[in-house]
Amino acid sequence: MSALYEGIVTHRRFSPKPHQLKYRVFSLLLDLATLDDEAAHLRLFSRNRFNLFSFHDRDYGDGQGDPLAWARAQMRAGGLNAEGTRITLLTMPRLLGYAFNPIAVYFCYAASGPLIAILYEVNNTFGQRHSYFIPVTNNSGGLVRQSCAKKFYVSPFMDMDMHYDFTLQPPAGTLRLRIAARDSQGVVLTASFSARRKPLTSKALLHAAFAYPLLTLKVVAGIHWEALRLWCKGMRLRARPAPPAAPVSFTQDAEKTL
Repeated sequence: MSALYEGIVTHRRFSPKPHQLKYRVFSLLLDLATLDDEAAHLRLFSRNRFNLFSFHDRDYGDGQGDPLAWARAQMRAGGLNAEGTRITLLTMPRLLGYAFNPIAVYFCYAASGPLIAILYEVNNTFGQRHSYFIPVTNNSGGLVRQSCAKKFYVSPFMDMDMHYDFTLQPPAGTLRLRIAARDSQGVVLTASFSARRKPLTSKALLHAAFAYPLLTLKVVAGIHWEALRLWCKGMRLRARPAPPAAPVSFTQDAEKTL
């Protein structure tokens, strides 16, 4: 069942210039198979049409069709059985028609119930998108730890020769996601989202609209403001390479669950 998660996003940069930030945000966890039914019962949320909050298919995947079908296609491409799978998506919705998601996370569950893969979909401020598909090979309900090589240009202050380490507590009463970006010298930056679950209702959405006014615009404004602060600290821009030829990077990670 879909839900709303309210929490805190924190970033901490360790090198070459220390820097940190903290913002209160909310995200929606949407069951992609029941999205239309839920939208029909929520006055303030719609799919593929304007509302206070909305979900538009073109904001996800290849931008050409149903995100559920697209995510299942990535599961098959990654060597997994997508038959009967349940997929939920953690994302910020459009607010008054506008949204920018630095990262959206697809949780892919087997028909029998367990979490079997995670798809991390990353957007940069240059209008580009890339995803990292990582199977969950040992899930016992604890923390999922995964890693992959960085393939996609995001921050103009970060090198490309890096790896990401993901530590994730799958959605339940609480949700936690931590991403550590590291190079050959160690961890350069960590980003985390820690949140608590609320039922997805029209009342909860109305509360979110007042508690986090113009959140999606603030996300983009915040990205540029923090970039200016880094530049003032002496950080200089890295050249932006062409995006990866393939829209999805597949990783057979030596993942473990603690």
